[in-house]
Amino acid sequence: MTPFDLVVRSRRTVTPEGERAAAVAVRGEKIAALYDYAAPLPAAEEVDLRDLVLLPGLVDTHVHVNEPGRTHWEGFDSATRAAAAGGVTTIVDMPLNSLPPTVSCDALDAKLRAAAGKCHVDVAFWGGAVPGNVKDLAPLHGRGVRGFKCFMSPSGVEEFPPLAGGELRLALEEVAGFGGLMIVHAEDPELLAEPQGPGYAAFLASRPGASERSAVARLVRLAEETGCRVHVLHVSSAECLEVLEAAQARGVPVSAETCPHYLTLAAEQVPEGGTAYKCCPPIRSESNRDLLWDGLRRGVLSCVVSDHSPSTAELKVPDFAAAWGGIASLQLGLTAVWTEAARRGHGLADVARWMSAAPAALAGIPGKGGIAAGNDADLVAFDPAADTLVDAARLHHRNPVTPYHGRTLKGAVLTTWLRGRPVDGRPHGRPILEARA
Repeated sequence: MTPFDLVVRSRRTVTPEGERAAAVAVRGEKIAALYDYAAPLPAAEEVDLRDLVLLPGLVDTHVHVNEPGRTHWEGFDSATRAAAAGGVTTIVDMPLNSLPPTVSCDALDAKLRAAAGKCHVDVAFWGGAVPGNVKDLAPLHGRGVRGFKCFMSPSGVEEFPPLAGGELRLALEEVAGFGGLMIVHAEDPELLAEPQGPGYAAFLASRPGASERSAVARLVRLAEETGCRVHVLHVSSAECLEVLEAAQARGVPVSAETCPHYLTLAAEQVPEGGTAYKCCPPIRSESNRDLLWDGLRRGVLSCVVSDHSPSTAELKVPDFAAAWGGIASLQLGLTAVWTEAARRGHGLADVARWMSAAPAALAGIPGKGGIAAGNDADLVAFDPAADTLVDAARLHHRNPVTPYHGRTLKGAVLTTWLRGRPVDGRPHGRPILEARA
């Protein structure tokens, strides 16, 4: 037998079929085969994790890298370092809050220049759908973006306005025409208001769950009428679940995600002035959180992704009406979700499905999302029993702001391999772009 480049053994290897004892044999950048745990295999390098867990590299399809233009908020080097430290081997970069936003091929080229030589994990890209750029969507699709992000309410940055009136239908019709995907920030602007005070209760009241439900209902109708495949981003309100489940039962091409902060944090926990917790849509009640977990269990929500949307500490002023809205959590998603998932009786195979397989399938990224022969050798050695005390200053995120600071989370990432090589501080991530006719 020709020697393998790497063999990683674990009695707890998480595969698409479930957890098993296995030896994962790697040749070049790919998983060549899975063998029995104790199988004798010739290899240039061998790692035996024994009873530690071997996970597939996570795929985070909701990351705001912010470079170019707002690199002081985050950038490709710091974001992808954080990703690797958290067991994430592939990210998909959002088209905002970079300058320019990724709404044209020229803007995509600017993004690629900014990322060159800086990425510690593989990086794919979303395009943006904004008023006036319908003509740019097909060319961006042809360049290999994974789909298109749009807002139904103001985005928070003036250079990325929402699709209002009939503009959303026009964009959906265009994307449906070439078989693309639209991913949507779904809040109804008619049901949003300015917070009537600086505290969290006032902010939460200004963005009620009904605004999400109303927007999702409209999006579902448009998806049915246009045939466009749509995905609802960062579902925070359980009021959306009934609408989504009914649509999925009818065969409407709609999927949805939620985020670690909605599954692990709750409005009752937000401290006074704790604007590290501010995001849009907002973190809601403990009872709402329980219902989101149930939606995830039933498959109404298929993906758990970070919506990593960092900023400088100066923008997180202790006033919920004025502070920047975004959660920094890229490095912490796995441990945060595992902490709560384990408490609720879920296994690591569930976590791998929500955080690796389903996001990879959503974005159509070949070779990612599972420990299987032929896939990229994206692997994570994970200690599920370790306790990790979060210190924001020790994270790889560019700015030390996160609502998880001071919390003890369950689990620790020990080693991350990207395409068969350990992530060791020397960038070897690459862009994922596939030209389409």
